[in-house]
Amino acid sequence: MTLRARCCVLMAVHAWLLAWTANAMAGKVYVANEDGGTVSVLDASSFKTVAAVPVGRLPHNVQVAPDGGLAWVTNNGDGDAPGHAGGHGGSATGHDAAPAGEVWAIDTATDSVVAKVSVGLHPAHVVLTPDGRHAFVTNGGEDTVSVVDTSARRVVGTIPVDKYPHGIRISPDGALAYVANLKGGTVSVIDTALRKEVARIPAGKGPAQVGFTPDGRLAFVSLSQEDAVAVIDPALRKVIARVKVGPTPIQVHATPDSRTLLVANQGTRSKPGKTVSIIELDRFKVAKTVETGLGAHGVAIDAAGRYAYVTNTYADSVSVLDLKDGKRIANVRVGKAPNGISVTP
Repeated sequence: MTLRARCCVLMAVHAWLLAWTANAMAGKVYVANEDGGTVSVLDASSFKTVAAVPVGRLPHNVQVAPDGGLAWVTNNGDGDAPGHAGGHGGSATGHDAAPAGEVWAIDTATDSVVAKVSVGLHPAHVVLTPDGRHAFVTNGGEDTVSVVDTSARRVVGTIPVDKYPHGIRISPDGALAYVANLKGGTVSVIDTALRKEVARIPAGKGPAQVGFTPDGRLAFVSLSQEDAVAVIDPALRKVIARVKVGPTPIQVHATPDSRTLLVANQGTRSKPGKTVSIIELDRFKVAKTVETGLGAHGVAIDAAGRYAYVTNTYADSVSVLDLKDGKRIANVRVGKAPNGISVTP
């Protein structure tokens, strides 16, 4: 081989490695399509759908483990999906009850289901502890939270909470889990080590999802029946501010720098919302409203804080927002009625 040929080969290999590295760093986005019975997998660099994984009946929420190896998704077991209310719609229930509940694990390397764990009735959201050893699952049909050992892949605890637990998030230090109780009007505070509820914070009407700033200074809960977000002081365990946002806010997500909060405004099927409110956390004011698609529901932000991904439940799509410019840069077609969404680390 001539020197020129060797140089061409080395350049080609180098270009391939750069492309591979860029794709590896960009990662994947996982989307739970509730009416489609699938999880859509998006390439986070090209913003294109690369796979659709069948995941049983009514998959509502998906969460990638901290190490990126597995994506956990809640559903109502195998079989055909029965009719249901769909979304939250500003109602007290959000969904019809289901006879069985499970959480499935998807291997993110192969995008195939590798485990199925039975949990409580009508599971809604799943989150992982920072060490990835346990998953916490809200069971809206029985007012409990299941604790799953992710290695043994079995339930190791069941925690009673308030009425119709829905959204759940773990504090940055892993010590606490906050649970939005949709019918109870409260946020349950769970000690993750003791595996018990240690407090209930009065929140407002229709708490749908909770969240924390990465620095742990603030917590939040969306109030789907008040078109507002309540700001919680975790040290005081009480609401310290309320911020008006768009119609029927559902998921909330703080940026990695803890400076802003994104809120997806779903609206109802008859009057869909189609925006994300961006709240400045130094003054608890909406600084900008970005248009997404009909039924903005789930929000996930990549680790770099560059892109936000928003599911549009009534449009069967995911909007990609460039947070640097505060603009929507893409709409990606996914499955039917996308809800929960998560990004690989």
